[in-house]
Amino acid sequence: MSEEVAPHPKDSAPAPRAGPREVWKKGGRLLSVLLAVNVLLLACTLISGSAFNKVAVYDTDVFALLTTMMLLAVLWILFYLLRSVRSPDAVPYQDAHAGPIWLRGGLVLFGTCTLVMDVFKTGYYSSFFECQSAIKIMHPITQAVFVTVQTYFLWVSAKDCIHVHMDLTRCGLMFTLTTNLAIWMAAVVDESVHQAHSYSSSHSNTSHSRLAPDSERAGNSGGGDCSCNTAICQILQQGYFYLYPFNIEYSLFASTMLYVMWKNVGRLLTATSIHDQSQAPPRASLFRETFFIGPVLGLMLFVVGLAVFIIYEVQVSGEGSRTQQALVTYYSFNIICLGLMTLVSLSGSIIYRFDRRAMDHHKNPTRTLDVALLMGAALGQYAISYYSIVAVVVGTPKDLLAGLDLAHALLMIAQHTFQNMFIIESLHRGPPGVEPHDALPKEPCHGLTFANLDALHTLPSCPPTPRLVSPSSAGPREEVAITVTPRGHWRSRCLKDISLFLLLCNIILWIMPAFGARPHFSNTVEVDFYGYSLWAAIVNICLPFGIFYRMHAVSSLLEVYVLS
Repeated sequence: MSEEVAPHPKDSAPAPRAGPREVWKKGGRLLSVLLAVNVLLLACTLISGSAFNKVAVYDTDVFALLTTMMLLAVLWILFYLLRSVRSPDAVPYQDAHAGPIWLRGGLVLFGTCTLVMDVFKTGYYSSFFECQSAIKIMHPITQAVFVTVQTYFLWVSAKDCIHVHMDLTRCGLMFTLTTNLAIWMAAVVDESVHQAHSYSSSHSNTSHSRLAPDSERAGNSGGGDCSCNTAICQILQQGYFYLYPFNIEYSLFASTMLYVMWKNVGRLLTATSIHDQSQAPPRASLFRETFFIGPVLGLMLFVVGLAVFIIYEVQVSGEGSRTQQALVTYYSFNIICLGLMTLVSLSGSIIYRFDRRAMDHHKNPTRTLDVALLMGAALGQYAISYYSIVAVVVGTPKDLLAGLDLAHALLMIAQHTFQNMFIIESLHRGPPGVEPHDALPKEPCHGLTFANLDALHTLPSCPPTPRLVSPSSAGPREEVAITVTPRGHWRSRCLKDISLFLLLCNIILWIMPAFGARPHFSNTVEVDFYGYSLWAAIVNICLPFGIFYRMHAVSSLLEVYVLS
């Protein structure tokens, strides 16, 4: 729910106006959500249908739908930008918590890699243009335009609390969010098809190929013999496939920022909220006021993890006799990394028991979304881990690989649990230097749209003298609540070390599965127990959420580092 207040005392008289505004806000949100659900279900139907050869839905149908959705989203974004420029009063407030610099920086990084992927994809499909549908070339070009326009839009407008054409804006934001989710689903399905072909090729005494042959996919859509035989074509083919993880993360990052903008449409901030948002923590430089233990240990694990990942990919792609050695190395590294992350996260939660900073109870759509995504995305890895535990405990044989798999699954559950506890508690802490004080006003008072100052003191949850006019009217009770803590305090240093260590570990644990490490299929324990079809469905549905969890945790840990 939004925080609302009358911007001027004279606005407190027409109290009945608050009702229609609130009702219409809910109606506009409902309309936009219904639009998004219907469009998303249509996209999901076509994308899932195109993944199966026996279904008469071709990849050209999916490309046509995505291209149309991206063009419509670009048109709406351009309309929004032009309208905002011509209407100075369209954005009376800005949410200081929305679109932090590290989130927008990550969006630009992933967007740049997506543009490179679009170049590779355009070159790949152009190499046999005569036997391909034109939509396959138009799709990456349109996506490049969409990514460029959307990145600029989110960079300049992520903090907006728009107050004109609010229903149209809600529908436009939800449609653009749905477009990003559809792009994400298409990329995940395409990558899952490639991984399934890779497994079937390696288990049928054929050459281990990472990519499904596009001749089959082109044949399904009615094309001719589209074989990729030249060296340039194969480089472009491999290139855009390995850049898929960046495209996937870009779509998810953009979706989270669009959701916060949707929540902020029509939002009216209180004077207290604006004052609290202006009390932003000072900018922190990297490795400043740390013990250097966390960054150094994290960098060591990052480098070792890269080496383990390269060794795993080489050995799994080679002779079958080296697969077990690669799995032992992979599981051993992950067990060590997850064990350290669990202990460090638990240590951070214990340190907070000695932290006297006030808890921030103000309504914050960005923080609410961060917590929901952390908890929701972790469910994917929880599901895979519990399926693995059942397969190892009930199934056979009980060998070294099964033991490592069991330990890896248990530690994965523990690591996600304690890391979520640490991050969520960190995000709910106030800025450094703010100590708890019982005299501070409570949050329910901040949700009033039009305040009757004569009757407000009768409400049980409100202080006798509300401060809803301007930040300058803050009383002395607010001033005494802010105390200066010594810079470089041991708690602050430890928390910064912990956040940097967890950040680096989450990056390497994102790189491994995002760029093709699939021990779930190389290790035959789960495949033999559940069967390939069921286990592939479990992994292909749950693993993308686990990959997204890692990168979203990186974004949250950056904020934890700044707030520490």
